[in-house]
Amino acid sequence: MPPPNQAGSIPLYAEFPQITQQEIWERSYRGEPWVRNVSTPTLIPVLPDPGVGNGVAVVIAPGGAFRALSVTNEGLMVARWLADRGIAAFVLKYRLEPTPPDPAEYQALLNEFQRRFATGEVTAADLDVPREALADGQAAVRLVRARASEWNIDPERVGFMGFSAGAMTAVAVAIESSPAARPDFVLTIYPSMLPVDVPADAPPMFLVLASDDPLFGNQGYGLIESWKAAGCEVEFHLFERGGHGFGMRRQDLTSDRWPRLLQEWMHMHGWAPSADKTA
Repeated sequence: MPPPNQAGSIPLYAEFPQITQQEIWERSYRGEPWVRNVSTPTLIPVLPDPGVGNGVAVVIAPGGAFRALSVTNEGLMVARWLADRGIAAFVLKYRLEPTPPDPAEYQALLNEFQRRFATGEVTAADLDVPREALADGQAAVRLVRARASEWNIDPERVGFMGFSAGAMTAVAVAIESSPAARPDFVLTIYPSMLPVDVPADAPPMFLVLASDDPLFGNQGYGLIESWKAAGCEVEFHLFERGGHGFGMRRQDLTSDRWPRLLQEWMHMHGWAPSADKTA
């Protein structure tokens, strides 16, 4: 598909190396725009209406196996939901693993990736967050804080949210960053559940997973246990059904309620209005 209008997008870096790859925009089987071979990392601001903001901001990293980004279902739709609740949202278009331009070759790559998951051949090393994705996540937090006054944001109330690969990026940003780039809270929606090394000053984490997730539903709960072992705050919701990649889609399942549960958790911490007072 032709690239959509990206007016309003903010480059993450004032200077960036010359990119030779061509950004590719496609529609998923659900008709949603996805992008791969990201050439220039950017933030897309989705801000609350004037007078509605509460000073909280969230950077959103869509998922896509580090090979593409679900910019609508796991990006812009989430950002609008947050902005409607007074939270400034910023969708992160971050750098990914390069993929072949030819659609057939790309599909073959995805099929092999899914086969390796299904057969248990995927290792922890296969799930490492690319250094470029981590760097872009850290740069996004720094940029939001640097321009906090422009967007009426409290620089000490900046969170990071991610879905799937984006959730893994969120975890990495939370545990591998200096204070300037470390978010104040982290929201992880169906991340890898493998254990990680968590510092004692890691931010509070909210995590959602479906038990029938074909990618991460059978990994155990190492990520939760790592957070708890470090003495850090964590809230975990495991749903019976939902699969992987549901994002903001409704499936008439209890996992459809995850946004409300997230809002209730954020309200408990003072980062969002009560879910009982918003639609």
